[in-house]
Amino acid sequence: MEDNRKEQMEALEILTDFNGRLVKNMTIIVKELSGERLDDTDKFLKSIVDAINWEIQVVNGTIELLNDGKERINKEEFNRAIVSLNDAISANEDAKMAEEFKKVIPVFEQLGEAAKEVIG
Repeated sequence: MEDNRKEQMEALEILTDFNGRLVKNMTIIVKELSGERLDDTDKFLKSIVDAINWEIQVVNGTIELLNDGKERINKEEFNRAIVSLNDAISANEDAKMAEEFKKVIPVFEQLGEAAKEVIG
């Protein structure tokens, strides 16, 4: 059990470094999807989706630790935001994706703050 907690703490430490870059990249992709599309926008979008999926895996594996003592991440709200973003990406409409990224950025900022708080 102690090893599991150590692994979870290590995952959250990695997430705190990773999360800042992901949020920054989400801010950039909003601009690209809002009419400033570049040649590599689709590739950039895929890398962001891959990063989001990695962070989702970390959340799923560390939610008990993230919410130890108090609720830092509301799993239902987190999941709803992810599902909405996924629906927009599936629709493959730039404007919808940009709107959903705008909504999901604060969710990931909150995740980063929660992870920092837990690892102290």
